[in-house]
Amino acid sequence: MLNFILKRTGSLLVTLILASIVVFILIELPPGDYAERYAFKQAAAGVTITEQDILSLKEQLGLNEPLWQRYLHWISNVVLHGNFGVSFQYQKPVTEVIGERLLYTFIIAFGTLIFTYALAVPIGLLSAVYQYSIGDMFFTVIGYLGLAIPNFLLALILLYFSVKYFDTSVGGLFSQEFMNASWSWARVVDLLKHLWVPAVVLGMGGTAFQIRTIRATMLDEKSKLYVKTARAKGLSEWQTLIRYPVRVALNPIVSTLGWELTNIISGAPIVATVLSLPDTGPLMLNALLDQDMYLAGAMLMMLTFLTVLGTFISDVLLALLDPRVRLGNLEY
Repeated sequence: MLNFILKRTGSLLVTLILASIVVFILIELPPGDYAERYAFKQAAAGVTITEQDILSLKEQLGLNEPLWQRYLHWISNVVLHGNFGVSFQYQKPVTEVIGERLLYTFIIAFGTLIFTYALAVPIGLLSAVYQYSIGDMFFTVIGYLGLAIPNFLLALILLYFSVKYFDTSVGGLFSQEFMNASWSWARVVDLLKHLWVPAVVLGMGGTAFQIRTIRATMLDEKSKLYVKTARAKGLSEWQTLIRYPVRVALNPIVSTLGWELTNIISGAPIVATVLSLPDTGPLMLNALLDQDMYLAGAMLMMLTFLTVLGTFISDVLLALLDPRVRLGNLEY
């Protein structure tokens, strides 16, 4: 098991290095740079910006250096000093700009994961055990709706109904009195009261998908010969299901943990903008639009790390659940 974890850790580090290269190149792909974007905004505001001013700003920000040189300077500071650079727009270290927003992103992502699996696993198991029952058909319809409705549309629907019929807004993560307050137990409780909204919005599609996955796997497994043999030996129905097919049915659930986290993270920026969430979503969109490369690069790398970490945890859990994985005998 230790060798398995060490191999996966090595893969994680290599993936992050390759991802940093891809992230840096993607940020550089749009035409122009932050200096030109800044000049355009100033000109739109009626401020005269000369070509020499643009060149001076590029030199000041290091934008006149070759791409490879800027990447090596950036990645070496990240690896050796944990320094993601200075935001062009805010003129502050990137870690200060992101600050608490990254914490909220972590909370929303893992809160959504907990919501997804806490609902999907028991509902999927019960739907398989009581196939074609009223509950099974009900959750099948809900599952299809969850897969069909985009996250941002569900967020807009929740906003509309909350304002129209309840005279309140489900946007944000805090009540007005806790928005700028220091951390306390009361603020944590208020956060948890608001967290269910983004968790439901971001997790609806994933929950529906996982319900269908575990239901299909359970239906396939519970009719196999080894399950019939366990029943013949005198085990009760629930003992048979929990001891044998449920363990196998959890494999695809655990193996898709990284994918699920990726889906949550990829949908978070738009949902955060709709729901006015104080996470990294709106900040990242603005950084990408303004070509604030170090700020955008830092946030993309941190979200990439979350995704890779989710895949790593998925691999370890799958190895614990299925010995064939850690022994290298399971073919995909």
